[in-house]
This record gives sequence, structure tokens and C-alpha cells, in this order.
Amino acid sequence: MKIFLIYGGKSAEHDISILTAFSIIKEVYYNYYEVEPIYITKDGEWIRGATIKQADTVPFSEALRLSAADNRSFAVKEGEISTGNAIRPSELKEDNAVIFPVLHGPNGEDGTVQGLFEVIGMPYVGAGVLASACGMDKIISKQLFQLAGLPQVPYVPIRKNEWLTDAPEVFKRCEGSLIYPMYVKPANLGSSVGISKTENREELKAAIELALRYDRRVVVEQGIEAREIEVAVLGNDDIHTSVPGELVKEIDFYDFDAKYINNDVTLQIPAHVSEEVKSQLRDYSVRAFQAIDGSGLSRCDFFLTSNDEIFINEVNTMPGFTQFSMYPLLWQNTGLNYGDLVEELIQLALKRFNESLAFEQTDRV
Repeated sequence: MKIFLIYGGKSAEHDISILTAFSIIKEVYYNYYEVEPIYITKDGEWIRGATIKQADTVPFSEALRLSAADNRSFAVKEGEISTGNAIRPSELKEDNAVIFPVLHGPNGEDGTVQGLFEVIGMPYVGAGVLASACGMDKIISKQLFQLAGLPQVPYVPIRKNEWLTDAPEVFKRCEGSLIYPMYVKPANLGSSVGISKTENREELKAAIELALRYDRRVVVEQGIEAREIEVAVLGNDDIHTSVPGELVKEIDFYDFDAKYINNDVTLQIPAHVSEEVKSQLRDYSVRAFQAIDGSGLSRCDFFLTSNDEIFINEVNTMPGFTQFSMYPLLWQNTGLNYGDLVEELIQLALKRFNESLAFEQTDRV
């Protein structure tokens, strides 16, 4: 079976996607699969690379050389070998193949590319259109979590037109229901991109304007003194959860560079929590996964206060798989190694696809 490994993308999380692709491509079971890298440039061009097979001796880093495609290194020049060919996404329609998208952020894990895969009729790893869109949008997911009875910190959603037409009213809403510190986030980004911690109105103003550079909707959340705990989820209808892990913080807030460039974040797996808290975290993770109609995988992020109060923060339907990422490490510490995790995700994708075909056939009858 062929795996189309799709990475890169147009979002601000482009570089994280490349790091994830480098990690996953080393863990595929090449006894059963061949891998064809599909790189999406920052301009949205899809570039098809050479297929990697079991007998290949080309280093994996060379196989993913399409990561240089944004400077047009894939273009064929006289006396130069092409490193890839531009294609239309519809050309990924093949029998005996599955798509493994490791795209993060808008146009990657927000339901848009998932809708494309549905239209061309291809199985793909990860959440479907609805779960991807809901999980990506922090405002919508918070509303769904509220309906599911999951505890959350107070928050204020803001639209761009509200900010542009009546900023004083926005300040009034935020400062009337929240206290400093507040965290400001774009509604549809992750990996700490565009997120700021604010201690006063001047910082709040700058943070909102920064977040609005990435999205037309932002969310302002109440900051609290809490530990950050994460739980990995795996499955379709039969849902499994990992042991909880903790992001051990030496500072209040980690930005993008701290997480992915400097590797300043320490992961404590398993997290030092009571059995009661562990059970509650895993239960909340299943409920959050079901609230967005999740499938395949997700990582559920929580706040845990000193008196063991739990608040759900967000659900990530395509968490990172880099060497520093929590999701694969959580499963490793639960007893599922990286290679088996990749294999399980592929099988879950095929199972969901086959079930959808059965529904289509029933509908036609």
C-alpha cells in the first residue's frame, strides 16, 4: 500500500509540519508500505516527490528534500535533476493508497483539506471534516465543551469588526468579566503562534492586534495559576486514552521558539497526579473527543490547579509528531511505540473509510 505523506502547507505552522514529516517518515513499516512525499509550499503549490521503498538507501532527510521547494529548487534547469513535480491535488486519487496529512493550522487541520480528500474519495489519517473544523476553532470548540459539561476558564470571544468599530466596548467586555493576566489567542491557530500574555490594557490592545493578524476572530481567556496537563486520544468509536503528561514550566508562557526551536519545554511523563485526577483527565478527554465527533487521534490539553481543579483548554486534532512532541511520547509511555502508533493510525483511517463506503452503498439502495 502507498502512503501519501502530505506536509508543509500555507499556514504559520508550516515549519512544524516539516519537522513532523521528518519524524514520521522514519517510523513507517516499509515491509508493508511505500511512501510518497507530497510537499505543499507556502504559496499552496503541491509538489510530488520520489516514492520511498523498503530497499531504498536514500537518507530520509534526502527523501524529504522537497522542503526546499519554496525557493523553487524543484524547478528543472539545464543539467539539473528535478527534486519534484508540481501536481493537482486530484492526482492523489489512487487505489490501494492512504493519505497521511501532517499539516497543522489553517488549510491543514481545519477541515478544508479533509473535505478535499472526501471529495476525491481517498482514505486519510486523522479527524474528519466536522471534527477538524470544530477542534481547530477555539471559540466553537469551547461552545461544544460547554454543552458537554466540561469545565473551562472564563473567556471572551472577539470579532475583528467589533474591535475596529468599538475597541472601548471590547475592553469593557474583557475587563468586566476577566482579570489580568489574560491570554489572547487567534481562534484558528496553534503551537503558540500569535498568542500573548497580557498584564494590563496596553498589552491587551497590542495582543489583540497581533492575534488579528492571524485570524478575524480571537479569544481572550482568563489566566490562572495552573499546571498544563495533556492526554493523548486514539480511536474511532472505540476510544483509548494515554497516561497524562505535564509541560513543566519554568516561566509562565512558552512561545513558538521555546517549544520548537530552543526545546526549552520539559515533559514529565507520566504526570505526577493522583489516581483520581488521572481518571478524571482521561474521562474528560473521551468526552471532549466525542463532543467534536473526533476520529483517529487528538491531544486534549488541560489546566490543573493546586487544589486539583481541572479545566479543559483545547483539543488538537493533528498534534505534532516531532522528537519533542508530547503525543507520541505519551503513547510510548502507555506502551505503544512510535511505529505501532503510526500503523494504528493508518488502520483507523482505512476502517473509517470502509465504513463510509458502506453507508454510501446503503444510501444508494
